[in-house]
Amino acid sequence: MKHNTKYNYAHGSSSTDHGARTYDIAGMRLPSVTTILAKTKDQQYINRWKQTVGREEAERIKDYASRRGTAMHKFIEKHIQGVGYDDLTPMGREARTMAHQIINQGLAPVQEYFGSERTLYYPGLYAGATDLVCIHDEMETVVDFKQANQPKRREWIGDYFLQIAAYAMAHDYVHKSNIQQAIIMLCTADNYYQEFKIQGIDLMREKHKFLKRLDMYHDLKFDEKEQANVGYIDFEQDRTDKKA
Repeated sequence: MKHNTKYNYAHGSSSTDHGARTYDIAGMRLPSVTTILAKTKDQQYINRWKQTVGREEAERIKDYASRRGTAMHKFIEKHIQGVGYDDLTPMGREARTMAHQIINQGLAPVQEYFGSERTLYYPGLYAGATDLVCIHDEMETVVDFKQANQPKRREWIGDYFLQIAAYAMAHDYVHKSNIQQAIIMLCTADNYYQEFKIQGIDLMREKHKFLKRLDMYHDLKFDEKEQANVGYIDFEQDRTDKKA
């Protein structure tokens, strides 16, 4: 796969504190796209699932899926870069077969790529790491690789669309590009490949939806700050009353 150096991507570092990820990039500390979506997500379905399987089992499933996803991403990243890589652990073998489905089916129309595992940011608002920016069927495209235990329906993956729409918006703003489509390439544990695309007005709609979630995130952060300030004032008043 040919590497096109048209875009010069900035380097940034990320850190996670109490489940919230931030990026330090271009002199700014910005919340991650995934943190924004996680903090503003309706948790009812997730909470019901945890109650059904039990919290300990739910954490085990989430942890395993996360590590498998990381391994799958690494296989795909090394393939794009043309670097030899293998993982002979049981999880590695599982992740490798899933990665090959995405490589063989999802990446077949990709003529060239601009960046793989690159940090993108919208100044003053948010940042994140996109899996791939490329030419797909002759269109500049943002791609995100996903893995799942079972196949997904389009209506179940709304936050996936918001995530890649946010990356497309950031890319266009910083690099003056024209990202024409965003694609979710997903493979299940039993090697079933799925692909979900958004283009044109649908992509624009998802960008607007993400901006609304961004507003919700900042409202929540403001409320948390106000509550913390009230707690501090109450604590100081209590100390004053005791001294009196």
